[in-house]
Amino acid sequence: MTRERDEIAVVGAGLAGCLLACFLARRGHQVALYERRPDPRSGTPERGRSINLALSERGLDALRRIGLAEQVMADALPMRGRMVHPVHGAPGLQSYSASGDRAINSISRGALNNALLEAAAKLPGVRIAFEHRLVGLDPATGTMTFETPGGAVTEGARVVLGTDGAGSAVRGQLLAHDLVTESVDFLDYGYKELTIPPLGGDFALDPGALHIWPRGTSMMIALPNPDRSFTCTLFWPTHGTASFASLGSAAAIERHFAQHYPDLPPIAPNLVDDYQHNPVGVLGTVRCDPWQVDGRVALLGDAAHAIVPFYGQGANCAFEDVVELDRCLDECAGDWSAALPLFQHRRQDNADAIARMALTNFVEMRDKVASPVYRTRKRVEHALERALPGRYVSQYELVSFSTVPYAQVRRRVRRQYQVVGLAAAGLAALAGAAVAFGLRRLR
Repeated sequence: MTRERDEIAVVGAGLAGCLLACFLARRGHQVALYERRPDPRSGTPERGRSINLALSERGLDALRRIGLAEQVMADALPMRGRMVHPVHGAPGLQSYSASGDRAINSISRGALNNALLEAAAKLPGVRIAFEHRLVGLDPATGTMTFETPGGAVTEGARVVLGTDGAGSAVRGQLLAHDLVTESVDFLDYGYKELTIPPLGGDFALDPGALHIWPRGTSMMIALPNPDRSFTCTLFWPTHGTASFASLGSAAAIERHFAQHYPDLPPIAPNLVDDYQHNPVGVLGTVRCDPWQVDGRVALLGDAAHAIVPFYGQGANCAFEDVVELDRCLDECAGDWSAALPLFQHRRQDNADAIARMALTNFVEMRDKVASPVYRTRKRVEHALERALPGRYVSQYELVSFSTVPYAQVRRRVRRQYQVVGLAAAGLAALAGAAVAFGLRRLR
């Protein structure tokens, strides 16, 4: 039996889903928030799954709108730059901003999810159903079928919004009805997490930076946690001689890290155990079209446009989706059939832009940050930002420290590079002319 409800259904109670429930409830909607997992507030995190993320201005802007930014930032650890760890020699800090004082924030993913879940649960009109796995959806009617511990349950909703991640069940249902097309581009890389525990009750590394070990075709990063540990993430090829598949025994793991990450083993006593028992995750970009069907079913966040994590923008981009949908509902006077197509129109190019920038940033992080040429380019870029405040702004600052739409960021940065290139060519020509003039005078 289908229970008809005058509700907006949000499928997926992760970061984007809980934030969306808060925004919709504030608009006066009755909201049903469905989650396939048990209540995360009463469980323990899954081993080897990220416990922190990088929250920046786009995500903070969304949290400010529901009054949660101050609470969330109380446990944030600001990271003002990349601390680059070479194989030999001392680490060096590369500031994210020209001023050196702007930061992205390491936040506990679980704590942020719980804060958003608590905020949603306190709002009138929000109903939360855990252990509800979506197995059926009729897009024409909004009728949903869930598997639950008590058996199959059928529910109805006016509008169904899928915020259930890269492997979205809502998107899967739309695919099954031939209502969307999908592409998933996997990298030949995976990720595995390790832990650096507190050392003598304090951080083993500088907590004011995102640590990175660039190794050409692979890398490792580490983000600080409030408990003074660090979560390390290896981004390695899945096949080949220097890949996850190539290390089996404890001795091989120890040799590899001693050779390629020599400063890690002394501060990571559980390195071998973490490596052998934590899973290898997949990395890929998800694109689909359309994001909505008939103004009744829509996808947001990773369900519509999952990206690789190398710009730290996955959650920030999803939060920005929620803000834009709220803005579209305002402009369309609450008419979902008008607001959902407008939402896709405004966000799809931006989602594609950050997906491309994230892939490019992977190459930068693993291959370029350790090179003298890259460091010189960044110094020049910061000098231009100081000399031309507001007129020349780096791509990183525009992405992480502003809410300028991602597609506009790409266009603006291309124009800046063109202007700088022309200026450099002009200066080179002037210098050449001056040298030629000087030589003529010497004759």
